[in-house]
Amino acid sequence: MSELPTLAVVGATGAVGTVMCELLSARKNVWGEIRLLASPRSAGKTIVVRGAELTVQPLTADAFDGVDVAMFDVPDEVSAEWAPIAASRGAVAVDNSGAFRMDPDVPLVVPEINPEQVRNRPKGIIANANCTTLAMIVAVAPLHHEYGLRELVCASYQAVSGAGKIGIDTLLDQIDRVSGDRVLGSRSGNVRQAVGDDLGPFPAPLALNVVPWAGSLKDGGWSSEELKMRNESRKILGLPDLKVSATCVRVPVVTGHSVPIHAVFGSEVDAEGAQEVLRHATGVILVDDPAAGEIPMPIDAVGTDPSWVGRIRRSLDDPRALDLFVTGDNLRKGAALNTAQIAELLAVEFTR
Repeated sequence: MSELPTLAVVGATGAVGTVMCELLSARKNVWGEIRLLASPRSAGKTIVVRGAELTVQPLTADAFDGVDVAMFDVPDEVSAEWAPIAASRGAVAVDNSGAFRMDPDVPLVVPEINPEQVRNRPKGIIANANCTTLAMIVAVAPLHHEYGLRELVCASYQAVSGAGKIGIDTLLDQIDRVSGDRVLGSRSGNVRQAVGDDLGPFPAPLALNVVPWAGSLKDGGWSSEELKMRNESRKILGLPDLKVSATCVRVPVVTGHSVPIHAVFGSEVDAEGAQEVLRHATGVILVDDPAAGEIPMPIDAVGTDPSWVGRIRRSLDDPRALDLFVTGDNLRKGAALNTAQIAELLAVEFTR
């Protein structure tokens, strides 16, 4: 009888960590012992995983002893410190933060696209892509393999859950403040006045508004989120010279990041051919019948695993270009699910 590997979930009480625990209960059981780790203030809490009530342990070096795979969902600075510690204790760290994504010695893995890269881990660390990139790249990759991608121009419509629980609470509190007032948004300043100073992690009100900013300021006026979409897409697809231009926008949606895409390829494309490619692509659900009201939207994609893709059109001005719309649950495929899928690839390797 085979011995199943030991898994640690680091950051088990956070928004994504909670989804990770739910996925462990819902997906095929490939794990033996599961350890839940978090900060000292969360230690002692209990979470039900696979029908068993597990107690959250404090994050310490000793907690990784005997662990084969450790899934991390913690802030960048915590991963930067603790993922190497986990690796030094013999675990493979699968990290959902941005700490290692662009490290040349750390593979950036999307199992539907480059699963072979899980074995290329000289530091004992595997990185998970940014949630916005993940929603998009699962749909873009099969089109690239068919037509040869040359350029991406995209925007992101990012849900507030991407900023964590505080993002969700901020939006819902703001909605409470503006609900019932039918003149709000009809003149400059009245939404700001109604919302007040409680902006949470955002630079402006989200209720009745969109904010064309996500991330931190980088050179040239670009945001960190926009550069992630460019740099991570290049690394995942193995296209270091791919032209990518992104604008990241925060929208008043609780969960579900969306990306309208203008993709230019090396050969001519047509909508029907692209639909056929995506209809058979792993991790994608095609929702593309506007006449019947079938279009991909975050309110439908939330709680599901695939990237929902639709509004596929050949560009009016370039026979080599497609326009399409992608949306997906940023807490599932955009974070927890992709991490779990990577870990499951490793589970096969560590099953004894």
